[in-house]
Amino acid sequence: MNWYLVAVALIGYVLGCLNGAIVVSRLVKHEDVREKGSGNAGLTNFLRNYGGITTFLVIFLDVGKVVLACILAKLLCPEQADLAKMLAGVCAMAGHMFPIFFGFRGGKGILSGAAVAGMMDWRILVIVLSLFVLVVAFTHYVSLGSILAATAFGVLFFVFFPNQPWIYCLGLVIAALAIYRHRGNIRRLLRGEERKTYLRKSKNKE
Repeated sequence: MNWYLVAVALIGYVLGCLNGAIVVSRLVKHEDVREKGSGNAGLTNFLRNYGGITTFLVIFLDVGKVVLACILAKLLCPEQADLAKMLAGVCAMAGHMFPIFFGFRGGKGILSGAAVAGMMDWRILVIVLSLFVLVVAFTHYVSLGSILAATAFGVLFFVFFPNQPWIYCLGLVIAALAIYRHRGNIRRLLRGEERKTYLRKSKNKE
């Protein structure tokens, strides 16, 4: 067993548990974002309930923890850098979704997944982010954009890492986790009950 990869996985998970929405809402707002709105510990719910400059703190923390996990993974396993970074990213995303420090009630991992894509191949990030922005801009459904972006995520890792099965399999794991975490949103989308999100609050009648 490669104990360095085990260490990479543990480091990734622990860092991932530092859920940005929960940490910032508790430290800055003295509340728990999970007690607001949808109850999800993610960027969208934080933005809807708090907004403002603190939203950037959430983004910084959720992206930064994945970047740090991947950098440490590369330093620990330079001979298997890509695999180590991908493993650290998957575990960080798992930590974000199921944080041991916060009763395993975390977010849905889309921002963390985007950070993993950026650390692995900038082209994957650009394609996934573009798809997400276009879907949300035309439909105002953040969940739909996230689900389609997650689906593309899994496909793109197969395209860009065709000769590295462990990496594209981990990419599929990330995509599957993200879609699983959106299962409630999928049901609401199918029933036409999903809430839309508008950047301009005056348009948000919900």
